[in-house]
Amino acid sequence: MIRKVVKIDEDKCNGCGLCVPACAEGAIQIIDGKARLLADNLCDGLGACLGDCPEDAITIEEREAEEFDEVAVDAHLKKAGGPATAHAPQAAPAHHGGGCPSAQVRSFAAPAGGGCPSARLMSIERPVEEARPASAPAQSRLAQWPVQLHLVPPTAPFLREADVLLAADCAPFAYANFHEDLLQGKALLIACPKLDNTAPYLDKLTAMIQQSQIKSLTVVHMEVPCCSGLIQLARQAIANSGREIPLETVRIGIRGDKQ
Repeated sequence: MIRKVVKIDEDKCNGCGLCVPACAEGAIQIIDGKARLLADNLCDGLGACLGDCPEDAITIEEREAEEFDEVAVDAHLKKAGGPATAHAPQAAPAHHGGGCPSAQVRSFAAPAGGGCPSARLMSIERPVEEARPASAPAQSRLAQWPVQLHLVPPTAPFLREADVLLAADCAPFAYANFHEDLLQGKALLIACPKLDNTAPYLDKLTAMIQQSQIKSLTVVHMEVPCCSGLIQLARQAIANSGREIPLETVRIGIRGDKQ
């Protein structure tokens, strides 16, 4: 069949490995100092790895290729690193020649009062908390990594049937109660419609809604006009996905007030 598949230009590739953790299906590995596509049927053709290549060595091409096979992906991931599913890939291990920890997919939740650091790699329910004293430090409500839309693969496990918060980069800095009022219980994606190259974002967000069965989408944007681009992105992605999910918008003033 003719379909879209990742193409890697080995002449441009420097073997940095940034594309490896960006591929949720584990279809790319560093072999002999170069990034290589292991098999056509492991590649979904969505290009989550494109933006992670500093040498622009990865593109998408349409050619004759095997159909994308989620069963084969499951088997590949299990062989590579233990039990996994196409919708719940394990964080990619480090590879010789590179690999960026900032892009490794992780679900975590810090238990009240600290606890074992190993728990940070598990997806768990946060305990019900008592009201904290005014002097107690605020607790982070972030439950996953990465958060930048550019780095999150469409099938990241923390997106599966999740309520998703798509926030402008500036919003958490402007709105003091961002974690308590907006982030708690949601998966987070951040982006800047003015400074980012948002061209790939529409396809990626559409794929997230389709493949991870996102339940709802809340867009937190700043009051400045350019930031409304996040709302348009969300609306178009929902329309393109063919699914009907709730969309809520929250506007934050530049003085930090919720409008």
